[in-house]
Amino acid sequence: MLMLPPAVKIFLCAEATDMRRSFDKLAEMTRLVLAQDPMSGHLFVFFNRPRDRVKILFWDRSGFCLYYKRLEQGCFRPPHTSNGRHEIAAAELTLILEGIELAGSTRQKRFSLSGQ
Repeated sequence: MLMLPPAVKIFLCAEATDMRRSFDKLAEMTRLVLAQDPMSGHLFVFFNRPRDRVKILFWDRSGFCLYYKRLEQGCFRPPHTSNGRHEIAAAELTLILEGIELAGSTRQKRFSLSGQ
């Protein structure tokens, strides 16, 4: 499972992304499509149309970093969203990257300071 500081958020872009895009174009999509600051330290996740490739963009205090994964078989199953963006937890991103569909999984109740 990904071990991220609690302040780090993860945003999925629901719009299919051209995987030829690199740092600057993905940062631009982060601003325009996700309405977020790409230098915030959060993770921004982009999938291609067939959903067999994923890029994750993040800022690490001195520059942009890019994680890129290509599946040899199958596809990723990110959650569907109507507004073009979706915020998920680190555990959910781990499940998506491991090939587990979130729609069929259930989350057990846990204690939360926010009362959710």
